[in-house]
Order: sequence, then C-alpha cells, then structure tokens
Amino acid sequence: MFHQPRIPPNTGNAIRMVAGTGCELHLVGPLGFDLSEPKLKRAGLDYHDLASVTVHENLEAAWAAVEPARVFAFTAHATVSYADIAYRPGDVLLFGPEPTGLSAEVLADPHVTERLRIPMLPGRRSLNLSNAAALVTYEAWRQHGFSGAAL
Repeated sequence: MFHQPRIPPNTGNAIRMVAGTGCELHLVGPLGFDLSEPKLKRAGLDYHDLASVTVHENLEAAWAAVEPARVFAFTAHATVSYADIAYRPGDVLLFGPEPTGLSAEVLADPHVTERLRIPMLPGRRSLNLSNAAALVTYEAWRQHGFSGAAL
C-alpha cells in the first residue's frame, strides 16, 4: 500500500512488481499524479493489465475496503527490521510518500500493527519507494516458498 505517492515512475515500477509477484497494490489518495501519466505507464511497461491495483480516496476508505488484520508501516525511525517479521498472507505493507515518508498521524493510526525499518548505512535517509516495496514484498513471498511462482 502506497500512501499518497508522488513520483509516477515509482508507482509504475511497483505495478510491474505486483504483476510479477501476484500481490495487490493499493494506492491511497490524494495521488501526486494522474494514473494516465506517461512516466507511470512507461515504468509499468505492458504489465498494467496483469497487476491488481486499487485506488482509495483516503486511508479510511482503504481500511474499509481491505479490512487488514496486520499493517506494517515502514519508517526510517523504527527500531525493528523488516527481516525480523514472520509475514502472513493478507499483511499490509504500508509505505509513505516520496520524499517525506509516513506522517506521525499515519504512523499512529490504530490499524498499524508495527513500525518497521529497512537497514541502511548511517546518514542515509531512505531507499527508493519502489525498491523498498520490492525488497519487503520479496522477503514476505520468500517466507512462503514463493508460492505460485515458476522456480
């Protein structure tokens, strides 16, 4: 789930990633671009029809539609690593907008089960949004034996 994404190619890359993994991408508005944006289309290549993408007007609408049991919010300010979690089917991986990340208000949302971080060298602010989402998605999928994949 991308909360208020701002950079079209990051979302396009994520669309391509969800098409390849079989997971769902939920975009929570307001979006910083139009879904017909050429850079989004180019980054997603011809995978748009193979991806499950849902746009929600706001976070409340997303929670109502998804009804998540667990939500992991990613922030550079967390102390728990994404690699220390035993992921379950249906978990929501929540990522914030570029370049600010998730707001304090979103991080405090009662739906958030835990705040997680992706380890980086000191002095680095964050990874690219689509790279961070892919890294965590593939870890969750790996934990489940890459279910459904052609290995």
